[in-house]
Amino acid sequence: MLRYSIGLTVISLLLLGGCQSSDDAPAEPLKLASIAVEKEYFAPGCQEAQCSTVTVSALMFPQSPELTDQLQKRLLTLAMGITEEGALPADGWDAYAQNFFELAEEDNRTAPGTMTSEALLEAKVYGQHNDLLILELESYVYHAGQAHGLPMTEFMVIDERLQRVVDPEDMLLEGQQEAFQALLDQAHQRWITELGHDEQFAVSWPLSENRNIAPLATAWEVKYNVYDIAPYAVGQPILTLPLDALEGIAKPRYLGK
Repeated sequence: MLRYSIGLTVISLLLLGGCQSSDDAPAEPLKLASIAVEKEYFAPGCQEAQCSTVTVSALMFPQSPELTDQLQKRLLTLAMGITEEGALPADGWDAYAQNFFELAEEDNRTAPGTMTSEALLEAKVYGQHNDLLILELESYVYHAGQAHGLPMTEFMVIDERLQRVVDPEDMLLEGQQEAFQALLDQAHQRWITELGHDEQFAVSWPLSENRNIAPLATAWEVKYNVYDIAPYAVGQPILTLPLDALEGIAKPRYLGK
């Protein structure tokens, strides 16, 4: 059983006008419009009050099928969680739901009582400034019988001028990777102090490499998934980097200038 609905959500839409002097600085950049995609799947043949479910709350971009495909692929990969190295994501929402329900059927044979499996996949606008669109992709996957589900998050930064995804390497000035890492180390220490932990916590849960950056208008946020730098109970830590500290490290474009 499949329930599907689709609604229009315009982030912003401006017609491209004037002359474009270069790829990096169009006179009037084309803003992206988005369409909300809402889907809900139920396990086939389920007649009980509780059924395994897959819920999708995503976005698509009418102006850019390529960005639509990238968002879907990233979200489907995220929803795989911790899986075998080299495994490929599903080809689409329907295929993911079918695969998930096959696993859920196996879960139900071993799970106690009325426990059911569920998967939530969501993409939403996290920030927008300076012709940058920052999306937050989130998944939560729970298999019946597990102690808890697995939440995962990934930021997807889109350059609206160029209509393409921006990688962390695009945001930093050349040769500033070590300086950026030093800022991240400082933010990590501040975070540990704010939590009230001692040095042993940092030894047990050291800072790991992370490319999950949201260049917001007020600060940069670097978000970690569960188990990356802290136990599950801590959730998904966010390290915040002030914009003034990023001067000379990040490109002005990504500092709101």
